Amino acid sequence: MEKSAVEELQGVIDKLTSPEGCPWDKEQTAQSLADYIIEESHELVSAIRSGNVVDIREELGDVAFLLLFVARLYEKEGQFTFADALNNNKAKMIRRHPHVFGDTVFDSLDEQLKAWEKIKRAEHADEEGKPKGLYDSLPESLPPLLKAYRIHSKAARIGFTWPEDEEVEQQVEAEWLEWLDASASNDAEAQKHELGDLLFSIAELGRRKGIKASEALDLATRRFLKRFARMEELARQQGQDFTALSLDEKDELWNTAKAEEEAQS
Repeated sequence: MEKSAVEELQGVIDKLTSPEGCPWDKEQTAQSLADYIIEESHELVSAIRSGNVVDIREELGDVAFLLLFVARLYEKEGQFTFADALNNNKAKMIRRHPHVFGDTVFDSLDEQLKAWEKIKRAEHADEEGKPKGLYDSLPESLPPLLKAYRIHSKAARIGFTWPEDEEVEQQVEAEWLEWLDASASNDAEAQKHELGDLLFSIAELGRRKGIKASEALDLATRRFLKRFARMEELARQQGQDFTALSLDEKDELWNTAKAEEEAQS
């Protein structure tokens, strides 16, 4: 019987980690591979956001390789197999979608999301059957802006949020004023505190509009990098040393790059 692509890749991993395999691969543990998973996941996200299908396919394969690698390590320890992980996830998805795989009927998306959160908390109950806290399963390694989005989302699912968008906008304005007060002081800790509060409230403002602050910031940084690269290119075309230009000259190049970008959109 022909092996599946997953089985073929598992065979590659087995060869790499065999006594005759690669010295680097043989030394790896689940802990040592964790940072590589984060790095490759970021590369996959970047590829997805760029829309380059060739890059997406490659990065998806890289992430899959690492996930299989980690699963294989645990399998060799007799802990679980990759199939166990997949079957566990399948059962979890069925359990958390009673409106799809059962007879449950929800009157709204909000009601369904609240049920999802309730089921999830029950799944993670401690040994005494006591449900864990709402945020106990929130990964510590999440990027801060994404973590803020998740925190606000979970709070909203249980009704702990402002009723109206205008109230969130007022909260952002209040946090901005507090930041200005802190900025005028010499208290670095107060400045850090108020800037954090401002970013946290902005994350909620974006969430209510269907925008992840992390994605919005990523788009802004991409625009900046694209325009900056064009500025450098324009300077080279004009025979100028970009780093030696005055601020006014750099601003002029920036405005040119921005105008070109807007003309193309």
